[in-house]
Amino acid sequence: MERKSMIAYVNGEFLPENQATVSIFDRGFLFADGVYEVTAVINGQLIDFEHHIARLQRSCHELELTLPYGEAELKQIHHQLIEKNNLHEGLIYLQLTRGNAMTRNFLYPDKDVKPTLVLFSQESSIVDHPKAKFGIEVVTFDDIRWQRCDIKTVALLAASMAKEYAHKHGADDALFTKDGYINEGSSSNCFIVTQDDKLQTRELNNKILPGITRRAILALAQEKGLEVIEKAFRLDDALNAKEVFITSATTLIWPVIKINGQNISDGKPGNIAIRLREIYLQKAKSQK
Repeated sequence: MERKSMIAYVNGEFLPENQATVSIFDRGFLFADGVYEVTAVINGQLIDFEHHIARLQRSCHELELTLPYGEAELKQIHHQLIEKNNLHEGLIYLQLTRGNAMTRNFLYPDKDVKPTLVLFSQESSIVDHPKAKFGIEVVTFDDIRWQRCDIKTVALLAASMAKEYAHKHGADDALFTKDGYINEGSSSNCFIVTQDDKLQTRELNNKILPGITRRAILALAQEKGLEVIEKAFRLDDALNAKEVFITSATTLIWPVIKINGQNISDGKPGNIAIRLREIYLQKAKSQK
């Protein structure tokens, strides 16, 4: 099926996607000098929007980037994109760069250079995605990223390399590993369920992104009485876990049934991952 053309937002204008352009001198293009966010849309409603914007604001602060709008204005732009694109289920991408300095120079441009703000929507199956039902197979990939993975920057080449490696090896995705430890997925956070039913995920630090869905799942788990451990775990811990799953705005929760060709438990999606996804979806569908 041919993808329908979308309306995008570029620096204050809503434009057909084939007219939505930025300068060749934009620092996002030249230096990956920018940040981004991805917000899920279910039943035409934004999911966990305020937390995505809070993380965006933090990313901007860490990079001394100027965010031209506050939460209310950004929410209005998101809603306009949903309406203009008749988006029922999918994603809205927001990308902010340091702007067009009219030349290539490593130094940050003067403060009077306006940032570039781009948003666009993308239809995507979230609620009934088959990988949520049947699980995914992953491979490990050496974490070659920079040392500020807690900032959601547009520098995604390492993630692309990891996903391409996974694809070439017949897997659905990759997990970034370093010194025997799993940091996170190529575009997700990673959880394990231990043999005694404790939920474990890496603690927040510069090695992982503070995932919005990660945050929501941890809160849900605690509400339901699951013991939560925020501590790094090794690849062997994951291979011997009762369950493994990843979380992100694009996946919500996808069970991991195989790592490097080895089954996790019985090689089927685990009950805790399935139940947490069901509860999260119930809450997500009630958001306004």
